[in-house]
Amino acid sequence: MSEVETANDQTPAPKRKEKKPSRSQLRSASRRLALQAVYQWQMNQSAVSEIETQFVMNQDQEMDSCDKVYFRELLQGVTASAKKLDVLFEELLDRPLSELDPIELAVMRIGAFELSQRLDVPYRVAINESVELAKGFGATESHKYVNGILDKLAQRVRREEIAARREANKESNK
Repeated sequence: MSEVETANDQTPAPKRKEKKPSRSQLRSASRRLALQAVYQWQMNQSAVSEIETQFVMNQDQEMDSCDKVYFRELLQGVTASAKKLDVLFEELLDRPLSELDPIELAVMRIGAFELSQRLDVPYRVAINESVELAKGFGATESHKYVNGILDKLAQRVRREEIAARREANKESNK
């Protein structure tokens, strides 16, 4: 071995600063965990406070890499208003609500909650995040179904935002 190779072997690699996750990455992680918590609530009807505590206390749930406040808002909001959320999208479905896959139902409830209650979240973000959840956790083609339902719902509950976006796009294309 040459002296150069020996010297390089002994020099530790410089430590890289780990980047803090962006706000959108934290919120995406919150949505993933909220999906799992809402699914658990749907399946066993446990008290929401118990599920929340279980997620917060469980180190495997990656709670450090999410927006805990947003996770709580999603979990509390979706479970408290599940029936109202279901009414928002039920008539848009091509089958009875009871025949939805539980993951699709949880994803659509989260998407409907964000579309109807979290006006600070752009409609396109709410839909895209729900589609990504469906891709990651749902059946093979469920993301297409979720996209179609939430897009129709957005046309109803975010009409002004969608119209303003279209108008802005027309202006920028002139």
